[in-house]
Amino acid sequence: MSHSINSEFKFDPKEPSMPISYPIKTLKELESRSYFESFHYPFNKASVPIESGYSEPLPNRRRILVCHDMAGGYLDDKWVQGGTNAEAYAIWHWHLIDVFVYFSHNLVTLPPPSWTNTAHRHGVKVLGTFITEWNEGKAACDKLLSTKESAQMYAKHLAELAANLGFDGWLLNIEVTLKPEQISNLKEFVNHLSLTMHSSVTGSLVIWYDSVTINGDLWWQNELNEYNKSFFDICDGIFTNYSWQEDYPWRSASVAGDRKFDVYMGIDVFGRGTYGGGQWNTNVALDVIRKADVSAAIFAPGWVYETKQAPDFKTAQNRWWGLVEKSWGIVRKYHGTLPFYTNFDQGHGYHISVDGDQVSDATWCNISSQSIQPLLEFADSTANSIQLIVDLKEASYSGGGNITFKGSLGEGTYLKRRIFQGQSILAKLPIHFIYSVKSDSNSSLGLVLDFTSTINKTTPVLLTSHGMDHLSSEFSKVVLTSEHKGNAPGWVIHEGTIEMNGYILTGIHALCYRPNAPSMKSRPFGPDHAVPSSTDYFAVLGHITVKTSNYKPDFPVSTSWLVNGECINWKSGPQDSRILSVKISWKLKNGQNLAFSHHNVYVEKPPKLAYGNPSTTLEPVQEYLGVAHVNCFYVSELKVPASTSSLKFIIQVCGFDGTNQNLAKSPRYQLEIKDHKLSFMKYLSYIYIWISHWMRFLSSK
Repeated sequence: MSHSINSEFKFDPKEPSMPISYPIKTLKELESRSYFESFHYPFNKASVPIESGYSEPLPNRRRILVCHDMAGGYLDDKWVQGGTNAEAYAIWHWHLIDVFVYFSHNLVTLPPPSWTNTAHRHGVKVLGTFITEWNEGKAACDKLLSTKESAQMYAKHLAELAANLGFDGWLLNIEVTLKPEQISNLKEFVNHLSLTMHSSVTGSLVIWYDSVTINGDLWWQNELNEYNKSFFDICDGIFTNYSWQEDYPWRSASVAGDRKFDVYMGIDVFGRGTYGGGQWNTNVALDVIRKADVSAAIFAPGWVYETKQAPDFKTAQNRWWGLVEKSWGIVRKYHGTLPFYTNFDQGHGYHISVDGDQVSDATWCNISSQSIQPLLEFADSTANSIQLIVDLKEASYSGGGNITFKGSLGEGTYLKRRIFQGQSILAKLPIHFIYSVKSDSNSSLGLVLDFTSTINKTTPVLLTSHGMDHLSSEFSKVVLTSEHKGNAPGWVIHEGTIEMNGYILTGIHALCYRPNAPSMKSRPFGPDHAVPSSTDYFAVLGHITVKTSNYKPDFPVSTSWLVNGECINWKSGPQDSRILSVKISWKLKNGQNLAFSHHNVYVEKPPKLAYGNPSTTLEPVQEYLGVAHVNCFYVSELKVPASTSSLKFIIQVCGFDGTNQNLAKSPRYQLEIKDHKLSFMKYLSYIYIWISHWMRFLSSK
């Protein structure tokens, strides 16, 4: 892309500009509903509903709430269509999280849709934050709590924002001293927000932060007790302050009674007054909370990123969340509905691929693009081991992610490594599995599928393109896949079908295998991966799709769509070029609201002339612009050469099973460039094209 989205600009929410997420800073803005009149509003709607099975109230067990307080918020994640920082902060350990809170010190913190999209994809609820603090917060509370009607009105507006933007509720933090006479209206505010949220968003939550007491004092209790229970009783839970002592979780559980799991004991990862000290000892507090059998609220896990923990963010992040998992255990399982698809994208990286073809080599970040994350099993360091990593710099089949397997493996031996756990209930139809692999000539990669029956009997099935007859005794069944080369060099697509009616798909493992002595053939990855040794193993898993055998995405034909260009703006550029900004939106002409995974956006530019080779076919150049998770996309500062008379924008529709509509059949918007000046070079271009076609015509005679 030709523009720099990180450039500073004077922000006017009504004026077209690169779409961003931003908070509401005053009660006046909240009351006026001006946010809905913003140019940015349609871009900020979350497009992913919470995964089936998680839209209901939270499960009756201890839970983990994660409060995202990262350097003030609205950093790389504010760029709705994606930023340029390949090292941007992200979370990918969603299997440990039940509730995610986006936090900042603004009055109304609206979660960027990227966080809502990826959290929902993993079955995690997302909350915004309403906070009042300092003198401004005191003045806001005076207005908010002036009457019962005002309390209800502002609660209604908060619920409206959550419902329209697609997130699941609010964390309330009233961090100012109040007058005793204001408490009744504060309770009305909390109660009305809870009731309104519950009626408008299924499974929604309102969580109270332990700050102001029932007497109006700003007095953190660090537990649930008689000073804050009145607020707890009229909402969905309490997030306690961090300075609790060892017996406070038990005391809180006693006060909560049968609602003990709605008590979230706070832990500040930075360690400020936190039991156990936080940081690399966060698990110390988690151990105590787990024993008391209440829930935990982890505040600011971005500590790992902000403080640049060694040796690098990804390694430190995996290590830190590994401590959480070791303390807490895995209490969540992914309830995936079919089709199940993942390309292992973490929401940032160094390139973008579509069906194996790299369409962009620009650095990027967009958490909305994060797919279902693997639950990797890391091997101990032994002489015969394979390392599994999500390697954003290796080749990707789709998006910017993959799982890379590398290490040592003896001839004729194999290793099995977990990559997913879940509970996908299978229907009567046969199940179709597709996965893509790029590997050394002597490194084979198969999948082992765990199917569990209603009586908890597990049936492991090996899915591979190699017979591996001598391994058949290790598995209940071996299913041979068909394999064919992908569109891009090096990728091999494996497909297999199996019938497991009434079973639950509970696990997917990778099986690394070396079938015979290695050849000296170079690897297909370039000079960094040349000639393997006798025990080297190297393979990349690009994606996995699981779907019923009759599932096929219904891509409407291009003529079914109405595609419009709005807010068209031209500026002068260098060398007689122009700079274009335009909002493109699309919808089906019949009014249907079909759901798709996302849309890839391209611009088709005029053909590059092959000077000196008249026989060369002149093809238009399709340039990848970005990804849209809603039905609109803002093209910002696109450089258009002076010789261009029209531009064609292509909206590629992408299905939930990872398939993409053919670009030639995708909806498009053609922008005619009026009053363009025909330069001398353009005249030469026209003459050259005419001569080229004429010479091809003569040569065909």
